[in-house]
Amino acid sequence: MVWRRAPPNPLESVRESYMGSYPSPNRDRPMTQTAPITQDVLTIPRKLPDGPINLVGLTRNALREVLIAHGTPEKQAKMRVNQIWQWIYQWGVRDFHAMTNLAKAYRAQLAENFVVTIPEVVSKQVSADGTRKYLVRIAGGHEVEVVYIPETDRGTLCISSQVGCTLTCSFCHTGTQKLVRNLTAGEIIGQVMLARDDLNEWPKPGEPAGERPRLISNIVLMGMGEPLYNFDNVRDAMKIAMDGEGISLSRRRITLSTSGVVPEIAKTAEEIGCLLAVSFHATTDEVRDTLVPINKRWNIATLLDTLREYPRLSNSERITFEYVMLKGVNDSDADARRLVQLIKGIPAKINLIPFNEWPGSPYQRSDWERIERFADIIYKAGYASPIRTPRGEDIMAACGQLKSATERSRKSRAQIEAEAGL
Repeated sequence: MVWRRAPPNPLESVRESYMGSYPSPNRDRPMTQTAPITQDVLTIPRKLPDGPINLVGLTRNALREVLIAHGTPEKQAKMRVNQIWQWIYQWGVRDFHAMTNLAKAYRAQLAENFVVTIPEVVSKQVSADGTRKYLVRIAGGHEVEVVYIPETDRGTLCISSQVGCTLTCSFCHTGTQKLVRNLTAGEIIGQVMLARDDLNEWPKPGEPAGERPRLISNIVLMGMGEPLYNFDNVRDAMKIAMDGEGISLSRRRITLSTSGVVPEIAKTAEEIGCLLAVSFHATTDEVRDTLVPINKRWNIATLLDTLREYPRLSNSERITFEYVMLKGVNDSDADARRLVQLIKGIPAKINLIPFNEWPGSPYQRSDWERIERFADIIYKAGYASPIRTPRGEDIMAACGQLKSATERSRKSRAQIEAEAGL
């Protein structure tokens, strides 16, 4: 058997970085433990703080409205929006007094009423292969994770859309963390901005176009949370990312990953138009109901009927089907052949993800030979079937692990302090 690999793309790197790499020291451990799954479906309403208004995350229309409401003459509002927008999103400037094409009195007026604030980087780790992992604090003291993966021809930033998750996918450690709240549009686009800060990617005013290399060329919404359960904020943040007078990323450079929130998929095509990845992971409803419980609401047939319309609605390329390889659960030859039949007629590729084991998980990673056999069946049916390769292993940049590891370390410190009487 000859193993064939499709050309690299940003999804391959980011998913392996989040899901981990083969082999695992626990691969022979019997499946005896039960995953600590929580079912939290209520999103706590976001109470906005009093004080100056943060301009980060506002759409152009919303920015225009707040400027007018705070003294900008209506006839000047469009021009002021364009000027402020470029300072914030094209050049990364956060100090109104540095916005030198605005009158000094107007800059003082802006500083009195507004702020330009992004999430705080709590910690950063850099892998030997260049992968960067950020622990990021948002309003209320909550934390999310962001991962940057550099490659020779691109740089992919994986961002989060929620604090925690409601989906309780049984193989996913992030799914064991209860949902706290949705991120605002500002907190979502702010993850892109803080990564650009760290990479020194912002161009300088007056600098020739293309002078500074593009380090973040792709965004994937594959961090914490289900993006389509926070649709409005995700849409507004991605509209900012795609705006030609700011960060200016093509919609084909943005990929949204969903577990299958069917009613929002068509809206994603129409209102965002980005590429789509689907956490599929099973070829029967019986198995998918367990692995991805949202399947009980929108089953495989319903999901696939919706996906068949997506490339046409969004004028996008292939849909990516993400498939985590679980030993003895979804990795048989029959599963591979069923998968090929299920997606027939959908422009697609299948990303095969060796499972990254975590404490309490009831699953094991499929044997490497089994994964290769599965990939070969798919490839011979005419679909690309890349397997993840390791990135960022030495900094534990695996799916849902950063936040979990941080919480475990804090608990240990608290226990030590209690025992010491501190």
